[in-house]
Amino acid sequence: RRLACGDVEGRLEALFGRVRAIQGKSGRFDMLLCVGDFFGSTSETDWAEYRTGAKKAPIPTYVLGANDQGALRYFPDVSGCELAENITYLGRRGLYSGTSGLQIAYLSGTEAQDEPAPAYSFSAKDVTELKTSLLSTPNFRGVDILLTSPWPRDVGTFGNSAGEIDTKKCGSKLVADLAASLKPRYHFAALEKAYYERLPYRNHTVLQETPQHVSRFIALADVGNTSKKKYLYAFSIVPMSLMDPAELVKQPQDVTENPYKKLWKEAQKSKAPLCAEEETACQFFFDLNKHQGKKRPSEGKERGNSQPKQAKKPPQPTGPCWFCLASPEVEKHLVVSIGTHCYLALAKGGLLPDHVLILPIGHYQSVVDLSSEVVEEVAKYKAALKEFFRSKGKRYVLFERNYRSQHLQLQVVPVPLDHCSAEDIKESFISQAQEQQIELLEIPEHSDIAQVAQPGTPYFYVELDTGEKLFHRIRGRFPLHFGREVLASEALLALPQRADWRQCAAERAEE
Repeated sequence: RRLACGDVEGRLEALFGRVRAIQGKSGRFDMLLCVGDFFGSTSETDWAEYRTGAKKAPIPTYVLGANDQGALRYFPDVSGCELAENITYLGRRGLYSGTSGLQIAYLSGTEAQDEPAPAYSFSAKDVTELKTSLLSTPNFRGVDILLTSPWPRDVGTFGNSAGEIDTKKCGSKLVADLAASLKPRYHFAALEKAYYERLPYRNHTVLQETPQHVSRFIALADVGNTSKKKYLYAFSIVPMSLMDPAELVKQPQDVTENPYKKLWKEAQKSKAPLCAEEETACQFFFDLNKHQGKKRPSEGKERGNSQPKQAKKPPQPTGPCWFCLASPEVEKHLVVSIGTHCYLALAKGGLLPDHVLILPIGHYQSVVDLSSEVVEEVAKYKAALKEFFRSKGKRYVLFERNYRSQHLQLQVVPVPLDHCSAEDIKESFISQAQEQQIELLEIPEHSDIAQVAQPGTPYFYVELDTGEKLFHRIRGRFPLHFGREVLASEALLALPQRADWRQCAAERAEE
């Protein structure tokens, strides 16, 4: 059970009050999805109450990014982040996959009128990259939900009237292109201060193509509008992946032709292959000191072996990834060392100056998903870091949070040997976990995480450089900064002000 909302424009109390009333009457909803302008003219005082935890959203709330220059200050990380308890910024563009399997594609901002696109806008390149990442997924049939702030241009074609809104002039052609390609079962948008629920439309040509599911476009008005236009929409949806195929493609009586039919046909005719740079990203990473696209020679070739062993190709991301080394999104100025399968980078907003991350070059979500070659190289990085930190009078603490993360990040934080023993560190993690009703269990030193967690299982684990491990299987919500909070506590590093990485982020030049 989901709720979708139009432009909030800073009227947080009005929105959350309405949500509480609906839940009191109709029962609990799982999430609230907000499109359009979320902050508007929010006062710093009002927002501070949510940011500091004095007030809290009643259900998990997911929002899109800025639509103008003034709102950019509310969104500290373009890749998405938690803005306040129960309020999460999804990011500039990508795919959010819920634990139930629900797939929500999103695109923040408004269509750019000029190049380069400002930080609050999206360009044709953004849309192309989002489409390419999703359409390349094997057996792609569409997404469950698409969230954009602007309407798609021409959405009213073949459909019911949108009232005073002229859909041939309103909205974004790029959003129309995205909707035509991603075939969302529900598409929500806002910004026009109007409510418009279009008749469902087809995603196939009758008698020529295999039947597909229908799409529903719903535009929502602004919260608390004086005309009492609908700004909150309640709906139930079963993830496409869990539905019976016959049930999924049932066509309602009022279904219409696809409003983007002309655009859709043109796109079908010109399905361009991946460009050379995108193809190479699937096979190898780029040498940061040379031109992008130049292949790093394999060890086999260096040794004169004409047929080097082919490593298993990692799975590809379902949306833009900020940690795949081949991705243009990766912050390469933070990279410290590059191996064959992994690389080492400084942590953004690190707890300490030598807080680092071990990351796979290819796209893997967690340690459990790694191929044997990558596992082997991760172990080499751990051994090298242990030796390095011990030479500096420190021991490392490593942790991984496989929850609401797309790409594996092994956080490695050094702790002075004379300040904390391994036992002190374990006790701090266990005691703080108990306070938050988190069951953190010790597992045998020589056990592999893959032995206690299946691929796709959300979990959190801590590893000391002694080999000792603590593990928690995540079954519901989990505090995103838990690992940092424990290490930053007075019992260990005594840096409570650095528990949230967003408060520690530095300017690029300083990094």
